[in-house]
Amino acid sequence: MANRREFVLKAGAVALSGAFASDASEAGTKVAPGTGNTHVSAQTRYLETNGVRYACRRFGAASGVPLVFIQHYRGGMDHWDPLITDGFAANRPVILFDTAGLAGSTGARPATIDATADDVATFVNGLALKKVDVLGFSIGGSIAQTLALRHPELVRRLILAGCGPRNGEPAKDPKIRGFADDPNLVMEDFLYLFFSPSEASQAAGKAFWARRHLRTKDVDPPSSPELMKAQTAATVEWRQPRGERFADIRAIKQPTLVVNGNDDIMVPTINAFYLSQNIQNSMLILYPDSGHGAIFQYPKVFLSHGIPFLDGA
Repeated sequence: MANRREFVLKAGAVALSGAFASDASEAGTKVAPGTGNTHVSAQTRYLETNGVRYACRRFGAASGVPLVFIQHYRGGMDHWDPLITDGFAANRPVILFDTAGLAGSTGARPATIDATADDVATFVNGLALKKVDVLGFSIGGSIAQTLALRHPELVRRLILAGCGPRNGEPAKDPKIRGFADDPNLVMEDFLYLFFSPSEASQAAGKAFWARRHLRTKDVDPPSSPELMKAQTAATVEWRQPRGERFADIRAIKQPTLVVNGNDDIMVPTINAFYLSQNIQNSMLILYPDSGHGAIFQYPKVFLSHGIPFLDGA
């Protein structure tokens, strides 16, 4: 991409520039305009460490504990909701990035959740960050849990959205795989997978889709078929038991906020309950008339829960 301004950070660099109602009305006009310090306008930079060139963006407050986002299956930096990222960025640094082999990052694609968590730790350490908060969504939530277990010194607080523990309850809907693996994902795929069939939820999903596409320059490339295979293998391995069921997450000590929709067809909602019952210092919030993408259906409500949680309130 010869016309893209590229910024490369070597290992050790610290700074990067740069009542319930579905939020169906938030279709784009209320996202902060491009200032170089928002989801839409933050420049993509690159961190080179441990043989991997990580694509990443940092925006928001200049100081505070950074909040690192870890995305869903196949998802990159541009799959996040600007209302959520900019909302958190109002009073803390926000860091979005692509794990090794995903979208704009190079390197071997980790084929287990453990290996992906180690990859996240490599990225965080490459930025010379001593401690971060982590928001993991879907497979990103599996990675976030594992990061807290394998690298507890790096993680201060956790937000786990639309995810479950190792060897949790599997999805039952036979249509999920076909939608999730569609090589050319369209809005209807996300509406089916992330939102409930109700009129309100579908309207909120369409509003999310519009917000998700507000960034039109310096965007992530799509994930490769090889990345899909690696993440599928990681998901399959994650479903396998490892010792006593849920014993691993009982070792998570960090304060944890668990959120999901009340009817998640991708990661059944009972898994959120399992997380909250086994992570010692955790809180569970379920949003009504919503599914896997509940945080995108209720972004403002989610922020009203997530921001005080990260602030320690």
